[in-house]
Amino acid sequence: MRKRLFLVGTAILAAFCIPAARSEAQTFDRIKGQVREHVISNGMKWIVLPRGDAPVVSFHVYVDAGGANEVNGITGISHLLEHMAFKGTKIVGTRDFSAELVVLGRLDSLYDAITREELKTKPDTAKIAAQKRDFESLRMKAQEFVVGNEFIDLFQNEGEPGINAYTSADATQYINALPSNRLEFWMAMTSDRFLNPVFREFYKERDVVIEERRLRIETQPINKLVEDFFATAFKAHSYQQLGIGHMSDLKRITHDDVKSYFSKYYIPSNMAAAVVGDVDPDEVFKQAELYFGRIPGGPKPEAPRTVEPEQWGERRVQVVAQSQPILLLGYHRPDIRDRDNQAFDALANIIGQGRSSRLHRILVKEKKIAIQTGSFNGWPGSKYPNLIAFYAIPSQGRSNAECLEVILAEIEKMKTEPVGGDELTKYKRSMKKGLFDAMKQNGDMAAMLTSSEIQEGDWRKAFDGIRDVETVTAADIQRIAKSVLTANNRTVGEVMPENPAAE
Repeated sequence: MRKRLFLVGTAILAAFCIPAARSEAQTFDRIKGQVREHVISNGMKWIVLPRGDAPVVSFHVYVDAGGANEVNGITGISHLLEHMAFKGTKIVGTRDFSAELVVLGRLDSLYDAITREELKTKPDTAKIAAQKRDFESLRMKAQEFVVGNEFIDLFQNEGEPGINAYTSADATQYINALPSNRLEFWMAMTSDRFLNPVFREFYKERDVVIEERRLRIETQPINKLVEDFFATAFKAHSYQQLGIGHMSDLKRITHDDVKSYFSKYYIPSNMAAAVVGDVDPDEVFKQAELYFGRIPGGPKPEAPRTVEPEQWGERRVQVVAQSQPILLLGYHRPDIRDRDNQAFDALANIIGQGRSSRLHRILVKEKKIAIQTGSFNGWPGSKYPNLIAFYAIPSQGRSNAECLEVILAEIEKMKTEPVGGDELTKYKRSMKKGLFDAMKQNGDMAAMLTSSEIQEGDWRKAFDGIRDVETVTAADIQRIAKSVLTANNRTVGEVMPENPAAE
């Protein structure tokens, strides 16, 4: 929630870059009133906030598909598809698409043949070796048709400072910023990206993601812990797996898997777009219908059916590694639409966020048994029931057990003693200061509008954040601490040094 509030604040200045005396008179309702929305003929929602103080515009396309939508066998596919979305279309990124398509088809067929042979009870190793040699020859042939990075280069040539995209547990998001007179260019290029994608260099890019997993997860003790921690805290919901995917899945995901996943989730009813900047809303809607309206519509895909069941007792997981000890504990909490969402944010902030938080003050400053501590709220995603979590990295010669004892003691205080008025006031002030300090980029407004539209069902929810901060009470925080921060609802994870004597 804190991130959402940050985006709200950033958006306000982006929407109204005017003298301070006048900006103070602007209300959230008036800003909200400037936003226009329109659903084009195929069901895609468009949200526009005009802002004419500078000839620039930010674009944000939010696809309601992330790690939570993946199933075993294709974990990591959302992230891989994000990579592939920069490879171009039938007209961008290729020297001869018709000829390229023939080679790509042969490449996929040969890969499928290799896989079938490898899965046999007694695979023919000589045959596989020959097939792999042919496969590499075909890969080189396919590469001859590729115009590398043409999609990105075209955007940069039109003034894009840094084309971007990212995948999370909840979504995949595509981000652009361009001069305002490049609106139609963006519409044409981006709609073509979703209408006629060509996932060229698939096997090469898949290898890049495999290496990314190896470097980010398998060589990093703390990320090994996070992976096993999610797998332990969530026994049923797909938040149990990291968005990077399992190594075995990454090695087996096929070109057809990606095309099928794209066809299922990259449809107008499952996407929302926001445009913020120097634009005429009516022109945006007209261009959206002209270009994005070409994409076939269809019903929104079914959301994940599985709901994480109630936890019946404390769970524990350990990772043994050449590392200092690390402690992580988390508690299940409701999704972002819950009425206590802001109270959870306040709880996490007061206990563990910042140098003035309770855990930093006690563990780091006073007792000196940790070198770092903190908390997360809405982890690993927020659209579905998730976690509020706390961590500590013990000081040299100190242990996870010592840190855990202190953290649990502070959690018990949250249940038995209402937070002080000064703590709550400080939290609210810091949140507001963060809002107004961050009022710079209209790209954050676009992100906030799409996120609220998809995750909470209405972009207007984004503007409720500043009011939500004011409504949080000490009683709210104490109530959720009693109901959620319980032993039966807790998962504890540890990195244990492989050679404790050396620590």
